[in-house]
Amino acid sequence: MAMGVAAAAASTCFAASPGLCLSRHRSRIRAQATSWAGNAEELVRSGTVRPVRPRDARDLLGVEGFRLLDVRPEWERARAGVHGSAHVPLFVGDDDMGLVTLLKKWVHFGYIGLWTGQSFTKMNDRFLDDVAAAVAGDGKDAKLLVACGEGLRSLIAVRMLHDDGYKNVAWLAGGFSKCVDGDFADVEGESKLQYATIGGVSYIFLQLLLLLGVVK
Repeated sequence: MAMGVAAAAASTCFAASPGLCLSRHRSRIRAQATSWAGNAEELVRSGTVRPVRPRDARDLLGVEGFRLLDVRPEWERARAGVHGSAHVPLFVGDDDMGLVTLLKKWVHFGYIGLWTGQSFTKMNDRFLDDVAAAVAGDGKDAKLLVACGEGLRSLIAVRMLHDDGYKNVAWLAGGFSKCVDGDFADVEGESKLQYATIGGVSYIFLQLLLLLGVVK
C-alpha cells in the first residue's frame, strides 16, 4: 500500500512539474552524498588521509608501494582502467523490478542516463567485504590509493575504509577526470581515463569534439 502511494505521488509530481521534482531529487542526492563525504573531507584536511594529484600518483604506486583501488562502476572501468589496479565498485546496478524502483529508473534514464550513459545504481552492500578479498594478505595494513571518476565516490569509499580500520589510505584528488596522458602507465580500454565517465549522448558529442580537435 505504501509503495503504491509513493509511486502515485511521485508520478503526480513529475506529471505536474517534472523540473521541480527533478530539482528536489537532485538536491536530496547531493545532500546525501555531501553527508557521506563530509567526514572524509575532514580526514583529508587533517592529513589523516593523503590527497594525491594524478600527476603524483605514479610515484606513490611505484616508489611507496601503494595499490590503486578503482571504485568506479563496471561500465566506467570497461571504458578505461589502469592495468593491475584492484576494482571494487562502490555502486552497483540495481536489479530491483519493483514499481517504485522502475519509476526511478524511468526518471533516471530520461534526465540522466540518456545523456550520460550512466546506469541506475545502488550502494554495493558488500563493498568492504570485496575490498578485504581484493587486498587479502595485507589486511587493514594495505596501502590503498582510492580513485573514481571525479573524486566524490572515492571520498565516500575513503571514509568507509577508514572507519573500517584501514589507516594507510590515500585519495586521488579530483579523480581520473583530472588526469592527462601519461599520469598512469598501462591504461587499458577504448577511452582515455579522463573521459571514461562520459557516455550516452554526451559521448557522441565528445567524439565529435575529438574529431574536430577541440579537445584532445
